[in-house]
Amino acid sequence: MPWLRRSFLLAREDTKNLNFDELNRIMQQKLSVIIKNLSKKIDPSLPSILAAHVWVSGASIGSEKSMTIGQEHVLLPGTIANPAFDYIALGHIHRHQVLSKTPPLVYAGSLERLDFGDENDDKGFYLVNIRADNKAGKKQINYSFQPVNGRRFLTINVTIQPQDMEPTAKIIDEISQYDITDAIVRLQIYFSQENEGQILDTEIRNVLKDAHHYTITKEIKRQERLRLNAYSIEEITPMAALEAYIADRKFSKSYSRLLLKYGGELIKEKTSTE
Repeated sequence: MPWLRRSFLLAREDTKNLNFDELNRIMQQKLSVIIKNLSKKIDPSLPSILAAHVWVSGASIGSEKSMTIGQEHVLLPGTIANPAFDYIALGHIHRHQVLSKTPPLVYAGSLERLDFGDENDDKGFYLVNIRADNKAGKKQINYSFQPVNGRRFLTINVTIQPQDMEPTAKIIDEISQYDITDAIVRLQIYFSQENEGQILDTEIRNVLKDAHHYTITKEIKRQERLRLNAYSIEEITPMAALEAYIADRKFSKSYSRLLLKYGGELIKEKTSTE
């Protein structure tokens, strides 16, 4: 049973003006009739499998998040789970999963990871055995997931703190914790304004050369503006701003006195020359 397109109904005069919910209801009805008619043609002595390209409600999605959720019709499990079939093999959702055991309602999922939405998903196929049980008068159905080595997607997150003296070395050390060979790598670096300009892209790219493909994204964590009582830092005197900054950093008393001394001299010198 192939994917049923809404355009089929939108091209008809009696259904072209229906809204999404109404179209979805009609599609459910039509698919239910199709499945019922197919089930009538089944020879009970033979294995019967329904292969359907459909989105069933309750399925857990992976890379399908990139699709326009809410714009595709979704079937209720009861619409397709006809017990006349020994096994129902589903396609469309990329994550393998079993939605029902009686009858088996199973998504095999995609054989390859398609994007980072599939990063943590196992990929493979289902091996299905259907055997006649003459004594019980019904069939024995067994199915098991067979994993395959699909392409690997790998996300590496690195957070650089303001006190990190060698941010590039820290990033390289974090990358070395992973096997990136032939993987599709997404390196995400989070750092403060203090570290801006200290991260050496050339060295990082050299370490990532064994990956099949990689991207590097950087996000600056900007600190909230310091406030003293009800005033922002721009609304108070330079000396008061320095005192507030030192107090916020919680330096030692001796170091704070040193900063205040030389900071005060610099502010005084700067003020006298303006």
